[in-house]
This record gives sequence, structure tokens and C-alpha cells, in this order.
Amino acid sequence: MLEADEAADVDEVQAWAAGLQALHARIAGRFVRAEPRRRALAYLRGLLGNVPRKNGWQLAEHAGERTPDGMQRLLATADWDPDLVRDDLRGYVVEHLGDPGAVLVVDETGFLKKGTTSVGVQRQYSGTAGKVDNCQLGVFVAYASYKGRAFIDRELYLPEGWTSDRPRCRAARVPEQVGFRTKPQLARVMLERALDAGVSAAWVTADEAYGGNPALRAWLEGRGVWHVLAVKCTEPLSVDGATGPVRTSAEQLAVGVPGEQWVTCSAGHGAKGRRLYDWIRVGLATPATAGMARWLLVRRRRSDGELAFYACYGPAATSLLGLVRVAGTRWAVEEGFEQAKGEVGLDHYEVRKWPGWYRHITLALLAHAFLAVTRAKATSPERAKGDAAA
Repeated sequence: MLEADEAADVDEVQAWAAGLQALHARIAGRFVRAEPRRRALAYLRGLLGNVPRKNGWQLAEHAGERTPDGMQRLLATADWDPDLVRDDLRGYVVEHLGDPGAVLVVDETGFLKKGTTSVGVQRQYSGTAGKVDNCQLGVFVAYASYKGRAFIDRELYLPEGWTSDRPRCRAARVPEQVGFRTKPQLARVMLERALDAGVSAAWVTADEAYGGNPALRAWLEGRGVWHVLAVKCTEPLSVDGATGPVRTSAEQLAVGVPGEQWVTCSAGHGAKGRRLYDWIRVGLATPATAGMARWLLVRRRRSDGELAFYACYGPAATSLLGLVRVAGTRWAVEEGFEQAKGEVGLDHYEVRKWPGWYRHITLALLAHAFLAVTRAKATSPERAKGDAAA
């Protein structure tokens, strides 16, 4: 007879397996043939399993296959559309982690690569490496709520050196209609997909690479999307003047705030506890939409006084702490990248062409979302009540 702890472990394993089967059933219809359908499940199991390097060879070994040919076909030539699976991923995340107050977080990550043939690769700055290196860059949208955090979309950044070289693009199987798009433009494409799909979220946040793009800020405002976007100290912003809007830099606006107006509060919990900073906000030019407001939010590091700036738009009744909460959510995506790379092999792929990148990345994000949902269920109030009753 099983001891209580052993029985609980068995129940947990069975629940995990059932959850993965249910997730696979959700995407099964995207695979016309039985072979890639079954192999997609084996691929997910490998990504979630104890496989040191989640490449074709080791995933095939984990699945009991003698060669990586089947796994390579799944990523290269099998008949399935990763964009449809991406839609399933988004629906799965929102169904399990959805909350009206959730935040959509935009960020990018680098994938270090050797050579020049991997699609989109070139020497470019990667925050992952902290320097200019030979890499690919992917732009991602994460969904963050009090229930949990997971990615819902992805796009590969294709530099102009690639889009201007059509033979090179064709060799990498880049679709003919794909042209150059900046990272903010890629972010807009993904955010538009999420909004059009009715994703339950209240806010968008991102770093300076996206917040410093006036066109993206204007588009979000036009769609009625509340946002807290990081900007540089030199970012020109409009404030209401006696005769109309006046343009000035974010840094100059912060200089004029009296010292007693700074408020100390937490931007969330980090590895070392609460992230405490000093904050202030300054009203910006009044938007045309009634009941809405624009602000400059400023964060001051308590150790050395370093400042960070955010251009914000939201309901006029939004509190300073509400803006701080959204700004702090941006760190969630960094943790998400670490987890996705460390736990489900987001960056372990060895594919070089456009279809392979999207297929591996989509399945890896699906595996990461499964972990996020599983953890959310394990820590939910309902689960805690059930454990207490037992």
C-alpha cells in the first residue's frame, strides 16, 4: 500500500501526463497526418523531459527513435502551420492564466549562432550576450497576470542585410512577402494579433527599444490600449503650456519635481526581495479621449540616484502605484526567457531555415506555457484549500 506522500507523487505525475495529453489534443487538429501529430507530442515530452541538450538527436533518443530524421522532418518539411499552433498557444495561456488586469510584455532575446547561414543571423547587439555578437534576435510578447506568466507570440527579426538579399532569403526559405520590419513594427504586429483575438489584458509594457518609438505609442493610444513604456532621458514629450503643447525632454521634466514628491515603493519581488525605488510622475499633454491621461513616470535607484523614465497612458484615475506595478511587470519577461531557455530548450535548436525556427520556437513556448499553467494550478487558492482539507 502506498504511503500518503508516494500516493500524492503518483497523483501529481498522472495529472501532469493528463494535462500534457489535453494540451496535445488542443493542437492535434493542426497536423493532417498521424506521424507528425504523434511526433509533436514526443517533441513536447522531450522539451519537458530530462534531456540535457534539446536538439534533434537527443529529442529523438528520448522518444526511443534511432535517428533524428523524424524530429528533423517535423521542423523542416512536415505539413503543419506553426502560426495556427501559436493561436492555440495564446488561447491556452489566456484560458488558464487570464485576468482583465493582465499586462502584455514585449521584449527581445538573442540566440547566439556561428556562421552566416542561419536565418536572420548577423553581428548585432544582443542583450543576452550584453554585447555585439553573431546572433539571431527574436521579438516576443508575454502574458503576465497574478496567476502566472507565459509567452503568447514570437517573431524573428530579419535585418535589412537579409531582406535586401532575396537569393539569401530564398535559400533560408523566407516567404517572398516578408520584408524588413523594425522591432517596434514586429511588436505592433503581435500586439494587434492579441487585441484582435480579444486577449484579456489591460496594459502593455516594454523597454526603450519599443517605448522610444512614437509611432508605436500613438498606435497603442489610438487602439485605446493603456501602456507604460520605457523611454530614454532625451525622449521629447509634450506637456500642456499656456498657449498649447510644449515639447521638452523626459530628463528636464523630472528635474522640476520637488524632492518631497518622490514616493518609495516596490516594483515587485526579485531574487533579493522587494525591488524598492523612489518614484514620481509628471502629467503630460492631455489626450483627446475623455477620462484618460498621459504621464511621465520616473524611477530613481536608491543606491546611486540613477533615473529611468516611462511614457504612460491610461485612465485618469490610475494611481502612481498602479503605474509602478505595470512598470515592474517588465522584469517578468526576463525571468520567462531564462526559464524557457533553461527548462524547455528555447535556444537549443540547430535548425537554420525560417520554417524550422518558427516551429521549434512555437513548440518550446507551448512547453513553457504548460509548465507555467501547471505551476499556477499547483499554487492556486483552490488547490491550497483542497490540500488543507485533505
